[in-house]
Amino acid sequence: MPLLRFPFQSVSGMPYLQMKGITKLYPENRVLANDSVDLAVEKSEIHAIVGENGAGKTTLMKILYGLEHKDGGEIFLRGRKVAIHNPFDANRLGIGMVHQHFQLIPEFTIAENVVLGIEPRKRGVFLDRVKAVKSVQDVFEEYGFSLDPALKVSQLTVGQMQLVEIIKILYRRADLLILDEPTSVLTEQQIKKLFDTLRNLSGLGKTVVIITHKLGEVKAISGRVTVMRKGRVMVVKETSDVDENELARLMVGKSISFRFSRNPVSRGKVVMELIDICLNEKGRERPLLDRVNLKVHEGEIVGVTGVGGNGLSELEDTVCGLGPVSAGRIFHDGRDVTDFSASSLRKRGLAYVPADRLFRGSSHHSTVQENMIVSTHHDFLKVGVLRQNKIRDFARKLTENFAIDGDPRVSIGTLSGGNIQKVILARELALRSGFIVFSEPTWGLDVASIEFIYKKILEIRKEGVAILLISSNIDEILGLADTLVVMYRGRIVCSFPDKEELSKELIGEYMMGLRDDFKV
Repeated sequence: MPLLRFPFQSVSGMPYLQMKGITKLYPENRVLANDSVDLAVEKSEIHAIVGENGAGKTTLMKILYGLEHKDGGEIFLRGRKVAIHNPFDANRLGIGMVHQHFQLIPEFTIAENVVLGIEPRKRGVFLDRVKAVKSVQDVFEEYGFSLDPALKVSQLTVGQMQLVEIIKILYRRADLLILDEPTSVLTEQQIKKLFDTLRNLSGLGKTVVIITHKLGEVKAISGRVTVMRKGRVMVVKETSDVDENELARLMVGKSISFRFSRNPVSRGKVVMELIDICLNEKGRERPLLDRVNLKVHEGEIVGVTGVGGNGLSELEDTVCGLGPVSAGRIFHDGRDVTDFSASSLRKRGLAYVPADRLFRGSSHHSTVQENMIVSTHHDFLKVGVLRQNKIRDFARKLTENFAIDGDPRVSIGTLSGGNIQKVILARELALRSGFIVFSEPTWGLDVASIEFIYKKILEIRKEGVAILLISSNIDEILGLADTLVVMYRGRIVCSFPDKEELSKELIGEYMMGLRDDFKV
């Protein structure tokens, strides 16, 4: 049976959800994440919360869901003061949360994932699969979903997985749904379907709070928007009364523009080339990479996009020497580097900004300045000893040039995601490489950090650097790439050297496998 809730009734004249004076301090980092925050959300409203990284929006929602404990303030739901100590309390109050990273078990069925933790059981011990499927099917019918509860999650598209996460909290009878960056891995078509689902749920009386960086989506889906900056609420607006530029200005305190002047592409020599690359995995029917052919020229940005699980991360690993290929050849500046390790490629001048900035792109417990010299520490040695003054000067210069907030001597783990990415970017661009790989360079970042990174990418393009940009963000690829490539099930299904006439909808069709220019 779905989880039972406390039988609260609304008190007339009060918002459906009211958070008053919420304060959260992280003493270990001396960070005031929430500073006397007030939030009011009406019944059946779709309410967006926006802000830079570190603005406090996710912390506020984690407090509401019981994942963080507040240091001050009060929470009222349906007009009644409530205490939320953990997610179980939140579930009992009718609050559910869909996290940015899906929390599904691929080898379980949809039904098994949905009922996990509150499973119907036979004789109090064994999972009653028939009852589980029936109860999940009842939820599908109640809300108009069309999925087979017996399907394994591993068989689903990313959009369907997002839907299963929503179904999980509806099964627990949530009336208030919190969604953290819900569209970060979805195609344009999947985003539209998600928004249709949310509007339908709102029409059925559900209340939705969305945390997002995507200001266009704020305009598309929300009725009101709360803007946060540095732990405080700056303003609450009717979404119809504010445009994207104004929202960005309110978030960061200055005007933001993603429209940059760029010269027409002037392709030089081929710097990196993949020829018929295949990558197989034991026990897997179809290859992870299937006869991939790709060239990147000097002064060119080649953008490769696709939905997660279709070969983007494998392409990243292959180009950067992080795993052997099953077949095919890789050339860098005309030399066969197929069997080169990552360190050998680095010695040849490969610069690399990875998707996993925390564990692959940085040493989380080392200082900012230690992370900045990790590839060039030998330049700071004198008779075998690191010259600390020279390191400090180098780090201070990069910190200033890349607008990094924070002392270079502190642990990089204390910085926001945007500042960690700037540290990695500063380190890699300091190599003055002729070839650089960017993988998901702005994933989860705020608009100010995104603007800064885009400017840097276009600057090095102008200098003649060959750039491979791997990103699931269609807007990013359309805005930056000179050549646009889409991958589906490990294959390149289209390549456009001129993308002027391309639309997000068309690219989405290739990403979903509905089109294939190279099918044999």
